[in-house]
Amino acid sequence: MKQVVIIGAGVAGLTAGIYALRSGFKAMILEAHSGPGGFCTSWRRGGYLFEGGMHWLTGSSPKTPLHRIWKETGALNETVPVYVKDPFLSVESGGETACFYRDSEKLKEHFLSISPEDKKEILSLYRDIKRFSVTTVPVMDPRGLKLAHKRPFPLALLLGMLPALLRMPRLNRMTAAEYAARFRHQGIRLLLENVVEQSYNVGSLLFTLGCFASGDGGYPEGGSLNMARRMAGRFESLGGTIRYNCKAEKIRLADAAGRRGSLKTAEGVYAGREFIPADAVIVSADTLAAIDRLFDPALHEPWMETMRRCTRPLINTFISLGVKADLSHLPENLYFNLKRPFTYAGFTVASLGFNNYASYKGYAPSGCSALTVSITADTYDYWQAASKAGEYRQRKEELAEIIIDRLAEEVPQIRDRVEVRDVATPLTYERYCGAYRGSWMTFMGKNEPMRSYPCKPRSISNLYFAGQRMLAPGGLPVAVLTGRQAVQRLCRDTGTVFEGAD
Repeated sequence: MKQVVIIGAGVAGLTAGIYALRSGFKAMILEAHSGPGGFCTSWRRGGYLFEGGMHWLTGSSPKTPLHRIWKETGALNETVPVYVKDPFLSVESGGETACFYRDSEKLKEHFLSISPEDKKEILSLYRDIKRFSVTTVPVMDPRGLKLAHKRPFPLALLLGMLPALLRMPRLNRMTAAEYAARFRHQGIRLLLENVVEQSYNVGSLLFTLGCFASGDGGYPEGGSLNMARRMAGRFESLGGTIRYNCKAEKIRLADAAGRRGSLKTAEGVYAGREFIPADAVIVSADTLAAIDRLFDPALHEPWMETMRRCTRPLINTFISLGVKADLSHLPENLYFNLKRPFTYAGFTVASLGFNNYASYKGYAPSGCSALTVSITADTYDYWQAASKAGEYRQRKEELAEIIIDRLAEEVPQIRDRVEVRDVATPLTYERYCGAYRGSWMTFMGKNEPMRSYPCKPRSISNLYFAGQRMLAPGGLPVAVLTGRQAVQRLCRDTGTVFEGAD
């Protein structure tokens, strides 16, 4: 039985471990942090639970092909409720509330009622949402793979997605911000600017809106960390081992036996002073960081150079607030234009919003509410400079104060009632997840192709890659699918039958 060593216990690494064990391999996961999940995580501070990863889960609906993968990995099961709340996004603008409803008919009527002057654009948006509501993340198996259970990709599904696929090239010529600017109504513009990051292309925006309109994109009870723990439990129940607080330092390569030229083979992983031998190594940590950090010398295949050159990292600062007030009467996701914009790390912040977990049990003490705020901007260098100057904690506190002050202008119940505050910067994500510049996803801007990368380098045998960086823009679906794909390639290379189900 061959030994597989997996670097990283995030969603991609846990997925790889589960499928490796099911397919007859031994598997060990090395995780630098003290728990599973990677970016799919949450944390407790002062009696509050702050959701730090998942806002919605693509594939949460049983109607989607991806749902089967989430069940096979233990992320979802029949005992875990999935909340599909509506509206999923609201904004306060000009004294009225504009909402994104999942029901496309209800959404159309709502938009027409608040902005009849935008009728032409509203009807166009409605038609596009209808087209994209039948799109889904496909689950496919590579050619030449021995499968214990063959599941052919349904042709009817592909045909249903065709209208959206044909529309994509035109939509990808615009950013979400440019598309939003076509609407006169300030609230509708603000809604469209906050579904996905404003620099993303419109195809990404419509795919997300279509996902919600289809009934997908729910939030599993317990959120990110509980989902990661379920996956870790599934992995360990199958006989796998997770070594926490065990940081992989280098992957040892040797000349491939019996082969000429520059071909290498992965022999195992150095973790601290220990060498852990392996018949195969799967790197599920951030690929962009790993190809430099885990190899001596760094790896330089053509696709890796493309990744280095073309990746535009999506970088966030995450502010969590524990509020001693019941805010369950407020929308779950609320945004607004600020009365007083502010400058943060050289960027102007003109609008702000929060995720409100007041209606979820276990996120806050009785009568209290957990809120999270995310600001998207490349502030990595700013925080790195603050850290070197010894001003890191001070700058975090200053940012938290500004956020609380601006939120209190919109939601007076917050003022003087914030008893817990926590700021996670790009340096936080770099430290805990080993992510390139603290980035958790990749920008998909206008006119940019959807880049995907091979899970196996040509010059090194027994080495595989998985994770959110392998297919832009990334996210949980990419993590789970690339973890599965890495094991499928391993099975094909070794002539092993791939087993997915229990």
